[in-house]
Amino acid sequence: MITTFLFWNINRRPIQSIIRKLALRHQVDVIMLAECEIQPGTMLSVLNQDNNIFYNYAPDNNCEKIEIYTRFSSECIETIDDPLREIDRLTMRHLKIPGLTDILLLVTHFVSKDNYTDGSQSFEWYRFSDKIRWAERVIGHSRTVIVGDINTSPFESGVISAGGLHGTMSRNIANKKTRNIQGKEYSFFYNPMWNFLGDFNSETPGTYYYYEAEHEALFWHALDQVLIRPDLLSRFSNEDLKILTSDGEISFLNDNGIPDKNIASDHLPLIFKLDL
Repeated sequence: MITTFLFWNINRRPIQSIIRKLALRHQVDVIMLAECEIQPGTMLSVLNQDNNIFYNYAPDNNCEKIEIYTRFSSECIETIDDPLREIDRLTMRHLKIPGLTDILLLVTHFVSKDNYTDGSQSFEWYRFSDKIRWAERVIGHSRTVIVGDINTSPFESGVISAGGLHGTMSRNIANKKTRNIQGKEYSFFYNPMWNFLGDFNSETPGTYYYYEAEHEALFWHALDQVLIRPDLLSRFSNEDLKILTSDGEISFLNDNGIPDKNIASDHLPLIFKLDL
């Protein structure tokens, strides 16, 4: 069964009507929101206006940074409780849909460079990766997906380093599953967001635009990302990952082609599919 996921940092904007349009247009099964201040009751009343579609709220009482709504029963997206709860920017979910392949779904709104140096941010990724390995041991497999506003570019240390996410741009490399460094095995993630760096394959070369008045400036940033363990790659097609720039009626971009936070958000949403 093709299962569709939507992630969006909505920048505290009351854009529930736009989210509903996206959900209906793309038949989204799991909606994941960061910086969401819309009350769950309000969101559900908007999402469920159409009698042909019905969403449930799937809270994690220990993570206030992420809100999840799903067409499945909330019992199918069980929270994995970390007894230490050291990271409140991560919700770990065991997605178990009857008759389908179960996965570990990790959704995050990671710490930003507004408050953390590059070195401190990288250290937080090392702690994050420990949580991933712990959760994989708990559920007994590594069919794992990370999605969220990770506030780090695909090429930065915390994402590519073995002790961090160990995310590679290459499917072939990711399919090796691990590599050995100084006698220790490190598991790979595949990071398809590399394909959006530059404007060859996408309308926008990233999900977030920031003008920096200094000599080195990227302008476009792929801060919102999806990373996938090798054990799930046979169920994922790169063509099924997209950065959305409209809801089919309203563009999320201004006349200069950058995200218009007065219309929707300063981030663009991601949508992807898995064949579960």
